[in-house]
Amino acid sequence: MNLFFSFLMGAPAGAEAPTGAAAIVNFLPLIAIVGIFYFLIIRPQSKKQKDTQKMLSALKKGDKIVTIGGIHGVIQTVRENSVIVKVDDSVKLEFSRSAISSVVSAAKEEKEDRKAIEKDDEDEKEDSSEEKKE
Repeated sequence: MNLFFSFLMGAPAGAEAPTGAAAIVNFLPLIAIVGIFYFLIIRPQSKKQKDTQKMLSALKKGDKIVTIGGIHGVIQTVRENSVIVKVDDSVKLEFSRSAISSVVSAAKEEKEDRKAIEKDDEDEKEDSSEEKKE
């Protein structure tokens, strides 16, 4: 068993344990692995969790959402721990806030998009009417 541990420490069998700088050099690969795990796994996961929490706390009436089950709908009522989502004209479902995976479009953005689409439609109608006159 001692042979196995001495192999892991990098010392030949029968030699003394490394001291000082040699011991630090032996731990550098372990420190590097911990650093890589932090930057590749732990840090991105905590950032994603913060973004999700921010998104859930900013939910409001009129937001189009998608649940973790893939149900699309529009938020009708926001409560402390749940939201009521209108899925169809006469279908409303209550979901826990944690069951919402993403916000497809916010209420303000939807109104702005509608206005932009209506303006584009009006511009196209004007262009087509001018072409007919010519």
